[in-house]
Amino acid sequence: MHILWNQIDYQQWDKAHAALGGAMQQDWAYGTSLKALGIECHRAEVILNGETVALAQFICRRYGFLVGIALCTRGPLWLKPVSADDQARIYRELKRSLPMSRPRFALFSPNAIDPRDPSLKKLTRVMTGYSTVLIDLTQTSEQLRAAMEGRWRNRLVAAERSGLNIVRTGANPGQYRWLLEEERAQRASKSFYGLPLEFVESYINSRAQTTKTMLILRAELKKDRVAAMLFLIHGSAATYHVGWSNEAGRDTNAHNLLLWRAFDELRERGVRTLDLGGINTRQLAGISRFKIGSGGKVVTYAGTFV
Repeated sequence: MHILWNQIDYQQWDKAHAALGGAMQQDWAYGTSLKALGIECHRAEVILNGETVALAQFICRRYGFLVGIALCTRGPLWLKPVSADDQARIYRELKRSLPMSRPRFALFSPNAIDPRDPSLKKLTRVMTGYSTVLIDLTQTSEQLRAAMEGRWRNRLVAAERSGLNIVRTGANPGQYRWLLEEERAQRASKSFYGLPLEFVESYINSRAQTTKTMLILRAELKKDRVAAMLFLIHGSAATYHVGWSNEAGRDTNAHNLLLWRAFDELRERGVRTLDLGGINTRQLAGISRFKIGSGGKVVTYAGTFV
């Protein structure tokens, strides 16, 4: 086994990532966009018995100019069947060979569901698992609608009758920066954090065809914008990234209609899975109930390991 660091080209990475429906955090554009903000990124190609069997993208930060933390989120991407023992060897070798200056720690938050997965036996769990809701967009519209909770579906019906107009927003920054400013205000008022908002514009423009990187839908009522949703596309999957609504938007259940319309828009672009961007039933109970009620599958990952 050997590992090549920062040698693979983006076409090869993108092809493998799309075939697997990989998470946004393992998308080439995700790393490139963070690098544009001055954040270190390293990409590994793992070769076993002459075949590329895995890819892993690490986002690296240094704290207090001392200890470095390299995080491989929702990876590695396993391109071939690999035994649990070999996966455990690959984790160890990725940690050992990571080209980030020491002192540093390499952490993994893999796609595995079971924290006792044999591939993780040589690692120590340091954080519990992240939960999210996944929507299977290969289903028919009838199947998607049938999977919704009754109250969620009733709110969708009410939104469809409310006179809301759903508009697709273009990739010109002037068309969506207002939404990022609304998100900035939401973060300040509710004391929650996320990726730097500058990341969004960088990500949207990371590919020549912006239809392959983003979808932004805006809800209008009598030509006044009342709600919006921003989705980031990564290969054959997408992630819900930003949502905003004012009082009129909440009164008309605009987010239900926006998400429903997004299902069709994303499916037309070849997206097979929509990740609703995480749930936290303690601190963000309302948003979490909205996501769960949409009819997707609730998934809790194994956790973060060192």
